[in-house]
Amino acid sequence: MKPQHLFQTDEDTRKGAYAPLAERMRPHTFEEFVGQTEILDTGQPLREAIERDTLQSIILWGPPGSGKTTIARLIAAASKAHFVAFSAVLVGIKEVKAVMIEAEDRHRRLNLRTIVFIDEIHRFNKSQQDAFLPRVESGDITLVGATTENPSFEVNSALLSRSRVFVLKPLTRKDVETVIARAISDTAHGLGNRGLVITPDARTAIAQYANGDARVALNLLDMAASVATPTQKSGVPTKIDLAFIATLIQKRALRYDKGGDEHFNIISALHKSMRNSDPDAAVYWLARMLEAGEDPLYIARRLVRFASEDIGSADPQALTIAIAAKDAVHFIGLPEGNTALAQAVIYLATATKSNAVYRAYTLAAQDAHEQVAEPVPLHLRNAPTKLMKELDFGKDYRYAHHEADGVSNMDCLPPGLIDRVYYEPTTRGYEAEIKKRLTAWKSLKRKKGSKSV
Repeated sequence: MKPQHLFQTDEDTRKGAYAPLAERMRPHTFEEFVGQTEILDTGQPLREAIERDTLQSIILWGPPGSGKTTIARLIAAASKAHFVAFSAVLVGIKEVKAVMIEAEDRHRRLNLRTIVFIDEIHRFNKSQQDAFLPRVESGDITLVGATTENPSFEVNSALLSRSRVFVLKPLTRKDVETVIARAISDTAHGLGNRGLVITPDARTAIAQYANGDARVALNLLDMAASVATPTQKSGVPTKIDLAFIATLIQKRALRYDKGGDEHFNIISALHKSMRNSDPDAAVYWLARMLEAGEDPLYIARRLVRFASEDIGSADPQALTIAIAAKDAVHFIGLPEGNTALAQAVIYLATATKSNAVYRAYTLAAQDAHEQVAEPVPLHLRNAPTKLMKELDFGKDYRYAHHEADGVSNMDCLPPGLIDRVYYEPTTRGYEAEIKKRLTAWKSLKRKKGSKSV
């Protein structure tokens, strides 16, 4: 079975009238490429390797429409190596293995290496990716993988260690506007012969809608050009203005994948914005998640965790607020529950912060795993039977309520941990009051002769 190649389009087809504008405008030189200057400017390692045909295996990681496939085409055009391109969506690992065998034979007989481009390489699982590894190690192939997902999680670690990762960023709005302007004026590949002009605000609106994806921008422009009503007056260009673009733009699909990088990136941004006491940033990241369709109860669970981990006893009300938001969302659902989550996020962002509870548990858990599991001291054990009393269970227990000041000098940790301190409250918020209490109680215990101070 022959592999289904991702692209083998000749120049005539690329310029064809029926090809989508995004395909016709795809750059075929570095000079035409817009964006990604940090890796593709003259003198940058990736560009130098492509132009000198010395490329080693690489992974291109970036969002849709940022130029991953275009870079692969530039590699194909510049290299003397045999070039094969696949999409992991369109072919199976069986076809890829067949190409690996051909590459090995070609290298052995002709001393000709093969560059294999795998678009959406993360669609192959890590065991399937093992098929590439022997051929990469032997030099039979140079692998060029493209992915929208974090390669740290989605690419076989052995393969990743033999490849260099290049991170592509979303195009800026200015970059996308440049792409649009070129498409309008280009007579060879674009819309330059259509008698169109686009107003600056319409160009900006398309760029904003595209959200860093050049393909989305060009597809929208292509649609606008195809349905724009020609001007009646001869020689007067057809105008694409903001009002016209507004009729074509639906609600923008936010870049968000519940199981992908943006999911984890944005929840991380929400958590860290609240931790840094920035309610404006926090509510923005909340909106980004909710408007993209995130499960509100997932967010609520993270807020509950934050209330204990980053606020704790500095504001004990924080946990109550987070639980109330969870209950409210569960009770009324969306979209009405959005404001309950927003209220909780703003409260948590503006609450006094302390991670003392989190640190106390972390240290205690560490000791629980690493220290000898000493038995519970006899004086802390209940003695519901005669035998247990005879064995001194409960002997010398000091009932705090019988103490004049409500505190005894009794040690409650095992002997090997008597001096251990886990909880160290800060001087912020309600923990300042807790700190005063603990200091006072320690002083009382000293006076009563406690071993623990």
